[in-house]
Amino acid sequence: MAQNGAHIIVVGNEKGGSGKSTTALHLAVYLLHQGHRVATIDVDSRQQTLTRYVRNRRTTIDTTGRQVPMPKHVHLPTAWGDSIRENKRTERDIFAKAITSLRDEVDLVVIDTPGFDGNLARLAHGLADTLVTPVNDSMIDLDVLARIDPLSGEPIETSPYSRNVQRARADRLASTGSGTDWVLVRNRISNLGSRNASQVQDTIDRIAARLGCRVADGIAERVIFRSLFPIGMTVFDPLEADLLGGAPSMSHVNARQEYRSLVAALNLPNRTAQTDTAAPMLLSA
Repeated sequence: MAQNGAHIIVVGNEKGGSGKSTTALHLAVYLLHQGHRVATIDVDSRQQTLTRYVRNRRTTIDTTGRQVPMPKHVHLPTAWGDSIRENKRTERDIFAKAITSLRDEVDLVVIDTPGFDGNLARLAHGLADTLVTPVNDSMIDLDVLARIDPLSGEPIETSPYSRNVQRARADRLASTGSGTDWVLVRNRISNLGSRNASQVQDTIDRIAARLGCRVADGIAERVIFRSLFPIGMTVFDPLEADLLGGAPSMSHVNARQEYRSLVAALNLPNRTAQTDTAAPMLLSA
């Protein structure tokens, strides 16, 4: 646990559709199964994807009676007053109140951010002990981090998002003496090797060196993630055929291992103190 209370994990990327909400809930549920006390915060007032994911989970629990762990969830709305300055003050106060109330109640807080720049997103990034940035496995999506020279493959200019993160990291270090561990994660990786995949890996490694962050092993493209959202489940929950509409496959086991590897790469405090209690999966023949 962080010295000042709960360890804060922020899942951030200003490009929509990068898998932030799926990553956020999978991290939270895995940590719950590990025996940690976990809260989730959704600061995306426009889409509220994580909030809907958590609500779907609650609905499944209520209608099926299944026993799965729930995070303590908070949704923070955007202020819509006439004064931008007053809106920012209101959002800062609401955010501070939420974090203060959670710090001594949970071990870890997982915050999901919107796919656009905004005050709440910046506040979240400024609080991050660990920042996880999922990036779709495409050269196009790497633009959210840096502009790439098409000939050399070298990053030649950092993106607005990367500059925002660097400012947040610098401000946090100056005010608290504690840095933010920034981890890039390739997402929706194709199961088939390709020249593009190799190019993406090489480029993201170069970007990480430029930005002073790390690269963790990625998460493959899997149909299961789209199937789990409507029922609020994750690959760490019991996945019977009657709930999924079909028997879980080896792909689900592999997805579970990928997220385990991601959590291991994050080097979270006391992450090995508990035993993984996630129920075993049923595999198709």
